[in-house]
Amino acid sequence: MSEDKALIAQIGRTIGLWGDLKFHLHTDFPEQFEVGNSYSTNRGELTIADINPIRGIIRFVGYESIDSAKRLTNIKIFADEVDTKNSCNLKEGQHFWFDIIGCSIKQDDDILGLIEDVQRMGDTDYLCIKTDDKLVEDGLPKSFLVPYIDRYVISSDISEKLVFTKDARDILEAS
Repeated sequence: MSEDKALIAQIGRTIGLWGDLKFHLHTDFPEQFEVGNSYSTNRGELTIADINPIRGIIRFVGYESIDSAKRLTNIKIFADEVDTKNSCNLKEGQHFWFDIIGCSIKQDDDILGLIEDVQRMGDTDYLCIKTDDKLVEDGLPKSFLVPYIDRYVISSDISEKLVFTKDARDILEAS
């Protein structure tokens, strides 16, 4: 699977006799899964025939029997940036992880580093920052984490690839 695709779900075991499968989400946007939508997998493309998001059950076109559905156990479902932007509606001030990664972290007039990744721990997302080389030369750690919450993140300008923070330097210095 190409690197520009993100894991959004994984198929589990079969349930019942009609090809229903357990469905495990790896996305914040379950609304993107609708009957008729097709998705890339690590074994080709699958189209949703039926879905019950409350029970976490899904069925795919052409796999409407238990025997055929068993072949889909552990299949991973992927989406690329274009698919994600087309099928997921963000609220004001929200951003996709792939838009945040690569942005610089700025506090006041200082660039603290570059966002290399976003990790979810518990129910909080953390920005994984590679510290600016100048600050590393001054003896600060090579990397640090900033919670992606209002307490630390003031605003973002995705077009300028900047995330504005407060108190992030304190986290860096304490790391």
